Amino acid sequence: MRVLVADDEAAMTRALEALLKREHYSVDVVNNGQDALDYGLAENYDALVLDIMMPKLDGLQVLTALREQGVATPVLLLTAKSQIEDRVAGLTGGADDYLPKPFDPREFVARVGALTRRGGAYTPSLLTVGNTTLNRSTFELVGESASVRLSSKEFQMLELLLRQQGRPISTEQFMERIWGYDSDAELNVVWAYISYLRRKLEMVGSNVRIAARRGQGYLLEEIA
Repeated sequence: MRVLVADDEAAMTRALEALLKREHYSVDVVNNGQDALDYGLAENYDALVLDIMMPKLDGLQVLTALREQGVATPVLLLTAKSQIEDRVAGLTGGADDYLPKPFDPREFVARVGALTRRGGAYTPSLLTVGNTTLNRSTFELVGESASVRLSSKEFQMLELLLRQQGRPISTEQFMERIWGYDSDAELNVVWAYISYLRRKLEMVGSNVRIAARRGQGYLLEEIA
């Protein structure tokens, strides 16, 4: 799952980024409304977290522009404002949820989780193909003979493969969705993690493999 966090308070963005990464989200961070709009239009996110009070464009202006461009990504608005008029303006402007500052970190994570589930088809806690299951609550990969806990990047990549079963995912798409738009990582980091996942699938006795399709990318295949 990939989330954009837009807030002009550096301490806040660092805290929110850390909270989300701990829950195995891939996170991009920007500190003004214009960048939030540019990223929201150019990238594919599962949820957007927008502070209302930002320079260049405020969160409501970003929200309005995104909705006018047909971007339906779920949006959580954050703001120090708690008056009813502000909540109404945000929700009627196309926001999916509204959280006044200060807030409990657990509530923030829970609300982002609810938005990412709402953004598309419902994704259950257990994703299964063949004899192999990925537990999205514990980050465990379970096969015929063993189980293993995945690292954050391994988990995100396998979750994406499971959610896109039958549709190849290119190296560039993995980079965009998992490492993020501004990452300095090289493409070969994707190949390395594909190798790690293949070994772990073998380790747990899985009858599923990660197949490569020339010119298309990677997808999961059940071994007969």
